Amino acid sequence: MAGHDRPEPLDQPYDTALEDLQGKLAQVMVGHIVHGRRSVIVFEGWDAAGKGGAIKRLTAEWDPRAFSVWPIAAPTAEEQAHNFLWRFWQRLPASGEIAVFDRSWYGRVLVERVEGFATKAEWRRAYAEINQFEEQLAADGTTIVKLFLHVSAEVQDERLKARLEHPWKRWKVSAEDFRNREQRAAYLAAMEEMFAQTDTALAPWTIINGDKKKPARIAALQAIHDQLAAATPSEPPKPSKEVMKLARAAFG
Repeated sequence: MAGHDRPEPLDQPYDTALEDLQGKLAQVMVGHIVHGRRSVIVFEGWDAAGKGGAIKRLTAEWDPRAFSVWPIAAPTAEEQAHNFLWRFWQRLPASGEIAVFDRSWYGRVLVERVEGFATKAEWRRAYAEINQFEEQLAADGTTIVKLFLHVSAEVQDERLKARLEHPWKRWKVSAEDFRNREQRAAYLAAMEEMFAQTDTALAPWTIINGDKKKPARIAALQAIHDQLAAATPSEPPKPSKEVMKLARAAFG
């Protein structure tokens, strides 16, 4: 798969780089709150690619009142009765909020395509539907960040084995992981077409090699910060005249 070079080695200790980025991301979160911005962050990638670990570090210093993390599983019967995008409209952020999707509407052109849960006609027209959906979000002022975490087959196998050997991590491995593993070539083909069809100026893809967890996390958080910061005002809000009047009365 093109465009998944290994992240550059860290030029400073991991903990230092992580703390610095989390501080910057916390400032971006405040910018969303005080300026009424809203953003959507999409995490896609292979099983055991490190999406959960990246999301954990991403949100560590964020105000819990201003963000949501949506783990996307198979649609419910009610959701299946609607267009596949319907359930995602229900989870979009309000003003001053950030929504993080652990898997997303791209399931229609990945797992649903490969596993046969969507017909060829359905997943083929989904490219246009997804692009229109994201265009509508962008036109309404929503910043869209899309990350894909890639891992080699060898590293993925190592991580699945490690999870199975850990008594408290075995629950993360399902039969679906092995079905997906057996269809890696089909998934690679679906991914390549997905990138070709949905990498747009308004919502570009960032592909990150996740073979090394720590550099991948830093690369993911850096990409998110850069895109959010570029779309979020950095100046502080003007003080409230009413609050300042009350403060003068209270504190002199």
